[in-house]
Parts: sequence; structure tokens; C-alpha cells
Amino acid sequence: MREAAFVKTNLNRWEEFDRLVSNPRTDPDRLSELFIQLTDDLAYANTHYPESKTVQYLNGLASKVHQGIYRNKKEDRGRIVRFWKYELPEVAYRGRRYLLLSFVIFIVAALIGTLSLQNDENFARLILGDFYVNMTIENIQDGDPMGVYKDSSPISMWVGIAVNNIRVSVAAFALGIFFSLGTFYILFRNGIMVGVFQYFFFQYNLGYYSFLTIWIHGTIEISAIIIAGAAGLMMGNRLLFPGTYSRLVAFRQGAKDGLKVIIGLVPLFIIAAWLESYITRLTELPDAIQLGIIVLSFVFIVWYFILYPYQLYHHGSSED
Repeated sequence: MREAAFVKTNLNRWEEFDRLVSNPRTDPDRLSELFIQLTDDLAYANTHYPESKTVQYLNGLASKVHQGIYRNKKEDRGRIVRFWKYELPEVAYRGRRYLLLSFVIFIVAALIGTLSLQNDENFARLILGDFYVNMTIENIQDGDPMGVYKDSSPISMWVGIAVNNIRVSVAAFALGIFFSLGTFYILFRNGIMVGVFQYFFFQYNLGYYSFLTIWIHGTIEISAIIIAGAAGLMMGNRLLFPGTYSRLVAFRQGAKDGLKVIIGLVPLFIIAAWLESYITRLTELPDAIQLGIIVLSFVFIVWYFILYPYQLYHHGSSED
């Protein structure tokens, strides 16, 4: 590879390294990763472009990273705060393209589910199962379309739903190891289910009513599954396209970033499960309250996983 092409391929990453090492709050473990990656780049440059300006630049940057590791190695009592305030948003920013891809896959699958149900009324039974469809039809006929959310005690629903959603998110991430194909399957399958489930109520002229009820918890729950899918796609992509790193190094980096995302999503799944177990069942809540919960949930997701990471990266807000 010519030196100009090498620089062009890696310059954005080097500039990110420079930005992170200049931030006194950057995680020492993250700096250690950067140092390993930089030494790989430096070794490549020393071999192919000895005594070039590229080698000088990378030497200087590697020295800064090395100093940063020992400057910040002292145990930080605010590690938990740093994780939520800086580390997770930073991963979200690096994975923004995968978040968009995950969202597109999910929405396309939901549209396919909707169109399939429009053309074949038995498609709902294929996706949701006869038992669930028959139960929902009975609830509609009894005048309580959302009765499914009232069948169990709130506490048992809360635990069961939270555990199941965390399991789905872990699967969406972990199956990315199969070069993203497993993650694609999880996203596509869940997207079809959501599309079928939502349109099923539209067929009974309960679209608006079901929207207000379902998306009280669904806004956070579905968003979190899409974000977990983004983590899986990011890991799978690093296996497919490791760049200048070895495939193992690229995989380890993707896996570590993905685990941060999954850990960060656990509280969201717990909140979504609580909303589904305790609030969604209150189907007689005023529309304004239901819509307010949906809007606030949506605003939080967009702010924390899209706008805030962008602000940290471009405006240096991570530095006090």
C-alpha cells in the first residue's frame, strides 16, 4: 500500500486517538487498546515508509497514548459515572452507522410483516401462533383488546419480560460473531413480529388505541433491541473487515464495545419491563399521559444514543 493510501485509510482513527488521549477522563483500558493498535500501525509504517513524516507522527502519538495510560491508571472512584457519561456514548458514536443499518433492517422487516398480513390474514397465526391470535380475538370481542397485559401479576410479568428481553439483546449481539448474519436474523424476525402484531389491531380498527398502549413500553424495548443489533453488526463487521488490524484484535475490540452496549441496555430493559407490567395494563389512562410517556421515551433514546454522543465528539463536552 502506498503511503498516501495508508494515511488516508487510517487518518480519521489516528485523529480520534489524539482526541481521546487528550481527554483526562478517557478510560485507561481504552487507552491500552489504542496503544496496541497504534503500535501495529507504527510497525507497518516503519517497515514500508522508514524515516517518513508518517512514522514521526505515529511515534509522537504513541508516546502520548503511553503517557496517558500511566497518567490515568490510578483507580477512578467515578468509574460508573464515567461509563454512563462518556464511555457508552463514545461507543454509540463509533457505531452510529451500524445503528442506522440496524434500524433500517428492523423497519424493512416490520413493513414486510405488515404487507404480508394485509395479503394473507393467516400470516398472523404463522408468526404469532394460534393460541395468541385466538386469545387476542376473544379479548377484542369481550371489549378488552389489551387484556393480555392483565393476565399475570405485575411482579412476575416484570421479571419474566425483563429476562426475556435481555436474552434477546444478548443474542442479537452475540450472533454477530457469525459475520453479522445471526444479528440480521434476530432483527429481521423481531421486525416482522412487531409489524404483524401492530397491524393485527389495525385490522380490527384499534390502531390508535393499540399504538398508545403498546408503545408505552415498546418505545424503549424496541429501541434497545435495535441498539443491541447495532452492537452485533459492529462486531460482525470488524470480523469481516479488520482493516490494518489482525482479525483477532479487531474482534476483541468489537466484542468489548458490544459488551459495553449490552451492559448499558440492561437498565433500559428493566424500565421497559416495568412499564409493560405496571403501566401498560392501565388501558384507561388518558391519551395525553400515554402519549407523554411515549414521547419522553423516544426523546431520551434519541438524545442519549444519537445527539449526546455527537455533542461529545464534536464539541468536546466530555472535558470539564
